Amino acid sequence: MIGLISATAAGAAARDRLAAAWPDRTRVYEGPAGEAVRAAFAECDRLVCFLATGATVRLLAPLLGDKAADPGVVCVDEGGRFAVSLVGGHGGGANELAHEVAGLLGAEPVVTTATDAVGLAGLDTLGLPAEGAVAAVSRALLDGEPVALEAESAWPLPPVPFAEHGAYTVRVTDRAVRPGPDEVLLRPPSLVVGVGASRGAPVEEVLGLIEEALREAGLSVRSVAELATVDAKAEEPGIVAAAGRLGVPLVTYPADELAAVCVPNPSDAPLAAVGTPSVAEAAALRAGGELLVPKRKSAANPAMATCAVVRRPGRGRLAVVGLGPGARDLLTPRAAAELRRASVLVGLDQYVDQIRDLIRPGTRVLESGLGAEEERARTAVAEARKGNAVALIGSGDAGVYAMASPALAEASDDIDVVGVPGVTAALAAGAVLGAPLGHDHVSISLSDLHTPWEVIERRVRAAAEADIVVTFYNPRSRGRDWQLPKALAVLSDHREPGTPVGVVRNASRPDESARVTTLAELDPATVDMMTVVTVGNTATRNIAGRMVTPRGYRWQHAPEGAR
Repeated sequence: MIGLISATAAGAAARDRLAAAWPDRTRVYEGPAGEAVRAAFAECDRLVCFLATGATVRLLAPLLGDKAADPGVVCVDEGGRFAVSLVGGHGGGANELAHEVAGLLGAEPVVTTATDAVGLAGLDTLGLPAEGAVAAVSRALLDGEPVALEAESAWPLPPVPFAEHGAYTVRVTDRAVRPGPDEVLLRPPSLVVGVGASRGAPVEEVLGLIEEALREAGLSVRSVAELATVDAKAEEPGIVAAAGRLGVPLVTYPADELAAVCVPNPSDAPLAAVGTPSVAEAAALRAGGELLVPKRKSAANPAMATCAVVRRPGRGRLAVVGLGPGARDLLTPRAAAELRRASVLVGLDQYVDQIRDLIRPGTRVLESGLGAEEERARTAVAEARKGNAVALIGSGDAGVYAMASPALAEASDDIDVVGVPGVTAALAAGAVLGAPLGHDHVSISLSDLHTPWEVIERRVRAAAEADIVVTFYNPRSRGRDWQLPKALAVLSDHREPGTPVGVVRNASRPDESARVTTLAELDPATVDMMTVVTVGNTATRNIAGRMVTPRGYRWQHAPEGAR
């Protein structure tokens, strides 16, 4: 929950804008500022104070304790010009919140954390619990000193400029070891604990068994990713409470699914009770990986809990990112976040140039030229399979005539895949033209490099016969100058010569150009590969120079008195 505090009418107005935008995330604290800050500090994860920074510092000073536990605080000035990350930039989430608040209020985010200021990913923002000399190793990175990465298991980390050797070390490990004086330990969520329990098993017995099993195996409890059990135990209080105390999800599986898992220590007791010869081992192994701790029972007499521990391998992460049509303000925040998260970026060289300033230090960039789409797809998947966090970029939406299709054709279920949507060229051109896509519409590429012309022509004819608005991608190039005239001729068999046609070149870019013409008047020679051509249907009209395809609402056609 985000606590909102203000002291003046101007501050309250900005505060109320946040409250209205985030009704489920915020709580307004009324009354004197000092009392409001104290209450919010005790009850909320983060605070936004619409106060002067000096006043906010004085109110916070007696409340501050441990930066790992204190809430993050963002301070917004009376004029709503700046959102300052004041306290808890990383651990408290204030840096991220400052950007969110600034985006909503139209303010400027002010973040002074050293790593953020130079574009480095902070060691405490990599998404893994960090232990050890975080400040010292972060300072070494900032000073350009070599910091070595020792990953006992591959894990998709954000970009950090690690060296092969160095006096400072970042170690990725789930083992219960202590960090050295110049070392940071990152705890990957690599351990799955399978749990079984008799009805009424106390949480102390379940949790004690888990902690003992991990301790004796030399494993860190901070690397536990989840508890797993059979569906029949999904609401067993001791198991549910143990997951809650560990701060991990409880995952359950049907008994017949667990019964199919080959385990070293099956038993008749759980088979009779819940329908599977193994609960703890089978549930842990269901996640895939190496069985580190075979089934063991709690020490109570009679024992009411069992557990087993599996180490699952690190899974690479492939984000397929749509960059939009080219304008920076049409690049989505989610896409920008994925670019910052990726340790490996794969893309067409001209697309990489568009977003090079967003790439963090330490990111490995693999770029290639036109015609290498399949190579880029294979490269991105191969890098993800090595355990990396990969971003594969494409223009528009990556799933529309772009890189998602060849990449997902290469990928299997051994990596995690995330799709990041983008604004397509058709949508960008449509916004420039007016509302040509107001009813049913279809996009068709006229490039016959990958699709036989006979197939393309059949699709154009089907759209023409169905009276659907058509947007043509890849309409014409130096080597392909006859496809667009042929497609327009097919449409002309079903549409009047005066049908509106929109032609947009470089939609959303500085050299954007657009015009609305007709099916009869369009000169294909004025079109190139940077152009999107949108042909209206029989209902599309040119209204005040804009293409409009009616949605078909009845009230638009009803007599005035009947509306």
